[in-house]
Amino acid sequence: MKLFSDTFTTLENALNYSSAKNRAISNNIANVDTPGYKAKDVAFKDVLAQERSSFQTKRTNERHFQFGPDTSESYRTFTKSNTTYNHNGNNVDIDKEMNELAQNQIQYQALVDRMSGKFRSLESVIKGGN
Repeated sequence: MKLFSDTFTTLENALNYSSAKNRAISNNIANVDTPGYKAKDVAFKDVLAQERSSFQTKRTNERHFQFGPDTSESYRTFTKSNTTYNHNGNNVDIDKEMNELAQNQIQYQALVDRMSGKFRSLESVIKGGN
């Protein structure tokens, strides 16, 4: 018996992705002046595109989207090794990283707010609606 709906699992996976992205951005910012450091990023869409061919599902109508099994890791961290912005071989663009950090913080806070709302709803049900 499942105690929570799939919404909690989806929110958990999204929070894990956002946390991984924050770690990558933080490492990039911390190493902005490190010679030879190559920026890291976290990709979700790439993994989805790679897995799309293996998705299998039963559809009752040809207009339905195809979805497959949930993977435990829906994102991956990779190194951007094909560029160099600085004379020391470093490819961290601090303006881009700060922009991505701000966007990621907004996304993370929205996910946390949504998760809190789900727990408040459960608390209300447990207390009998009071």
